Amino acid sequence: MSQLVFASCFSFAGLRWTRALALWLAALAFIALPLVSATAQDNPIPLEHVDAAPRDAHGMGDHAEGEHHGLTTFAPPIFWGFGGNAATKKIGPFAMTNSMIVTWLVAIGIIVFAQTATRQIKEVPDGAQNFWEWLVESLHNFLESIIGHELVKKTFWFFATLFIFILFTNWAGLIPGVGTIGWGMPNAQGGLEHITTPLFRGVNADLNMTLAMASIFFACWLWWAISANGFGGFILHIFGPKGKTEGFMKVMMIVVFALVGVLEVVSIMFRPVSLSFRLYGNVFAGENMLESMANIVPALSWLVPIPFYFMELLVGVVQALVFMLLTAVFTLLICQHEEGHH
Repeated sequence: MSQLVFASCFSFAGLRWTRALALWLAALAFIALPLVSATAQDNPIPLEHVDAAPRDAHGMGDHAEGEHHGLTTFAPPIFWGFGGNAATKKIGPFAMTNSMIVTWLVAIGIIVFAQTATRQIKEVPDGAQNFWEWLVESLHNFLESIIGHELVKKTFWFFATLFIFILFTNWAGLIPGVGTIGWGMPNAQGGLEHITTPLFRGVNADLNMTLAMASIFFACWLWWAISANGFGGFILHIFGPKGKTEGFMKVMMIVVFALVGVLEVVSIMFRPVSLSFRLYGNVFAGENMLESMANIVPALSWLVPIPFYFMELLVGVVQALVFMLLTAVFTLLICQHEEGHH
């Protein structure tokens, strides 16, 4: 049974999933690029000096006793695009931020890892294949218990990719060097007092990226909703009266559910916003907390944040799970009548 589930559901172990991840990555970049332009126009970043080595567990070094500098709320451009200019804040086509670099690196790493682990599928899995089989089968069984067998067949590829991508990008943001290598302000000793423009930035600590993921889900959600209900059924699902009523009560229920449908539309429109800010806020807060912990006792700036690193590893799993669960439940709510859920 284990092998059957793995063979049927682990589409991303083969070429199909890697293509799906590549398309996912391209869609993220396509959606995030216009947001990069708007952010950079309002938040110019000087790119003066580069430091090629991290200075402590989270990049504080000797400056921990001085003024506190946290992670910026925006991801600064590393490449301002063709024809772009950092001095004039002009954004050219294909501008690139530091969070986009980490996005591509993580995605390439996942693709290579999955392809290598599943190049020669063994009947009795071991090593990396065993890890992927365990992960995929666990996700499949978990999602199937929530959204049902038929719906999970249509949507598993998306929700599994979502969970794995968010999980690995959350953990990649904790690697030493992310946020600690880049351009900054020099001190008298020739080092950098503060990294103003890191070369690498946690992917989900960039609102552009979380909003791009939420927007992709919203587009998929619309497609699944209309596919399951038809366009008329989709409208009826939102505005149509529920239950069996007769006469005057039926008219009243039509009016009531029409008003409820308006509120539901507002709720649906805000789902991408709530999804993106929830993930961004938790990851962004975690990044700043680690830096704050390094500031508490400068002499032990390498030691104090370590327990919080373990906490952030757990937060990375929880946030990936929450994002996947919310998107799966939102999909179930619009398609559940087709699945027979009541």
